[in-house]
Amino acid sequence: MTAGHATALALLWTGVAFVLLSALALVRLRGTPMRLHALAPATCAGLPLIAAAVAVDQGPGRAAARTLFIGLLFAVGGTVTTIAVGRAVRQSENGEDG
Repeated sequence: MTAGHATALALLWTGVAFVLLSALALVRLRGTPMRLHALAPATCAGLPLIAAAVAVDQGPGRAAARTLFIGLLFAVGGTVTTIAVGRAVRQSENGEDG
């Protein structure tokens, strides 16, 4: 086993752990705000770590750069989506139109 492969496996299993723990928290927690917080580790850390593991396994090159870009989009997009959903839930609970 090479160092790159070991690094990829470590990143992969760390990312999978984040996703699984978020899924478990999503099932256990009640209420929309708490569930939104439960998804944060999966979108902000889990999926980007999995993308980094794939990029490390691909080696240097354009494919790895694209994979890292996808991981970055998940990290940023997940945060933005969580904020938007949280704001929409708060507005609907308060009876606001927008």
